[in-house]
Order: sequence, then structure tokens, then C-alpha cells
Amino acid sequence: MMALAELFGMTGQLLWLHFIVFLRAAPAISLFPGFGDGSLPARVKLMMALMLTVVTAPILGPDLAQTVSDPPPLAWLVLTETGIGLLIGIGIRMFLLALQTAGSIAAQATSLSQILGNAGIEPMPAMGYLLVLGGIALAMMLGLHVRLAELMILTYRLFPVAELPEAGAVASWGVKQVAGAFGLAFTLAAPFVIVSVLYNLTLGIINRAMPQLMVVFVGAPVITGAGLGLLLVLGPSMLRLWIEALGAFMANPFGGG
Repeated sequence: MMALAELFGMTGQLLWLHFIVFLRAAPAISLFPGFGDGSLPARVKLMMALMLTVVTAPILGPDLAQTVSDPPPLAWLVLTETGIGLLIGIGIRMFLLALQTAGSIAAQATSLSQILGNAGIEPMPAMGYLLVLGGIALAMMLGLHVRLAELMILTYRLFPVAELPEAGAVASWGVKQVAGAFGLAFTLAAPFVIVSVLYNLTLGIINRAMPQLMVVFVGAPVITGAGLGLLLVLGPSMLRLWIEALGAFMANPFGGG
């Protein structure tokens, strides 16, 4: 009987440990690129969150032993851990939004924004859809899911269980992430914007020199071909810059020393 009671006690502690880790892992998975897409069923996302929990919980066992033996109030635990998980997920999701924004800027600059504009769950131009699909595939090939497990383990050193981060620091971090995402998007789409400016200046000069020529009909195929050519040439470099920025964030997500 003593052995059975001890076994039940160990089982309860293991369940508490996995439950605590799951509260932080599930929100991160729900916003994670690839795993958190709207095209995936909720059951698949739940399975991914459970798998991440099973992988990381044994490593976090010694660090969370005190919390497991003396757990905080359930409502407070759910609030704090879910909030931190959402914070992690939003930080990673901003990079996917940066890639989408870069594709939208490039498509708008090269008059390709209406081609296949409804591809995917989230409406976006074809350029954005291709960049997002390529970015997710490249990230998974380079082991982004493994980096997520490492990041989850790191967050417990930065944010202990049942402790909310400082509101001012979170606000400052959020503003920095949004600014960085838009900066990255404009950096990736800069060649397309430059080509668009040169194209419109050239059309304006031609129109002034030859008013009777329908420069729009002549120039439209040029900018369309130039946009597709730039995507073919610069696409790998854009994805490389994006994956490097994402890797830097995964290695140091909250800017610590």
C-alpha cells in the first residue's frame, strides 16, 4: 500500500509538471509559423503542443520541482503561463508577418498585387504567398522546431513559473518587435520599390517626350516581367536574410546579454 501511494504521488507530480509546461507551450504552438497556420486542424495543433510538452518537460523537471511540489493557485498559474506563451508566440509570429508584408510591398510596387490575391487561408498576393511558403519550408528544414524547444527551456530561466514579466518591459519589447518586423519587411522589399520608382520615372520621361504614346500599355508588361525576374533572382537572398533574422531572435528573443 505504501508503494502504491508513493506511485500515485509520483504520477500526480508528473501530471502537474506536464500541465504547467503545456500551459506555456500551447499558446506558443498556436502562433508558431507552420504549426499555427489556420489550415491545420485544431487536433493537429493540440498534438504538436503535447509533443513539445513531452519533449521539454523532463528537462525542466529539476527546475520546476519546487513549483510542482507546492503549486500556486490554478487561476493565477493559467493566467501567467498562458500570457508568457502568447508573448513567445507573438514574437515569432512577427517574423512571418514581416515576410507577408514584404511580399505585399513587392507585389504592389510591381503591379502584381492582384494576381492570385486570395491564395492561402490569409488573403495575400502571390509574391507574399510564395515567400511565406518558402520561408516556412526553409525554417523547418533548418530545424526551427528544435530551436523552439530550446527557446521554451530558455524562457523558464527568464520568466519563472507563475510570475508575470514587468509590464513596461513587455511594452518596450513589443514596440521594438513591431518596428523590427516592419523594418525587415521594407529591407526585403527594397529592390522592388527601387525598380518601381525607376520604372515610373522612366514612364514619366517617355510620356513627356511622346504624349501620343500609350506608355501604360507599353510599360505594364515590362514592370510585370521585371517583378517576376527580381523575385526569381532575389528570392533566395530574401529568404536567407529572413532566416538569419529569425535565428538571431530565437537565440536571444528578449535582448538579454
